[in-house]
Amino acid sequence: MVDHNLLQCKKLFLFDLDGTLYLGDRLFPGVRELLSAIRARGGQYRFLTNNSSRSVEAYVQKLTRLDVAAEAADFLTSVDALIHYLREHGGEDRRYYVCGTESMKSQLRAAGFTVAERREDANALLMGFDTELTFQKLEDACILLGQGIPYLATNPDWVCPTAYGFVPDCGSVCEMLWRATSRRPIVIGKPEPLMPQLAMLEAGVSAQETLLVGDRIYTDIASGANAGIDTLLVLSGETKEEDLPTADPQPTFVLPDVAALLNILES
Repeated sequence: MVDHNLLQCKKLFLFDLDGTLYLGDRLFPGVRELLSAIRARGGQYRFLTNNSSRSVEAYVQKLTRLDVAAEAADFLTSVDALIHYLREHGGEDRRYYVCGTESMKSQLRAAGFTVAERREDANALLMGFDTELTFQKLEDACILLGQGIPYLATNPDWVCPTAYGFVPDCGSVCEMLWRATSRRPIVIGKPEPLMPQLAMLEAGVSAQETLLVGDRIYTDIASGANAGIDTLLVLSGETKEEDLPTADPQPTFVLPDVAALLNILES
């Protein structure tokens, strides 16, 4: 039984994107109305995505195409979290070989980090969701990992949902590299708590007043649990109802989709 009163007391809603608010270019029913209802109640929301292949500007453009009003301040991506982590851990002096898109590289350069285009010039490896992946990048990554250099990844997602099914995400490529090199990365994005922690800090809202909404147990729900906040699993993306009995961690709430959350907030 979903506790309506507890959900209605939330002041900050952290939404995953793919599989939670939309799939491909199809916006799920109730999304526009839900976002409007949250702000009408005096609440706030942020969009948290592990997808490092796109910039915040690209996400703003996508939501605008879907007729959802959005601005850059509404988003927090795994690249944003990665940049924060690198600054906090003295990573400004390293030269990064990036298995990621040109967009990810541009974001790192804009933040003041050195991106090495040649393997020979790098002394650290960053992995992202690379929709421009080549075998040469994989070979370079294996050689660098064999040298023992620092190794970080934006996210551990096995797959990225699409309109036609799924494609391999960063976690699948990292698993392939582990099979080849026995090296695993430090993961920055969800399920780690950093992204919701940064969002709460920026919004000035406590963990008790925050709700993380997502479609994946091992990233979205785990991130919320690790940050000490309540979580809402929607069954509109990767996780299905038959997965719930063995899910770890268990979500605080489960609903079929975000339209059901809208109905609760308006009840």
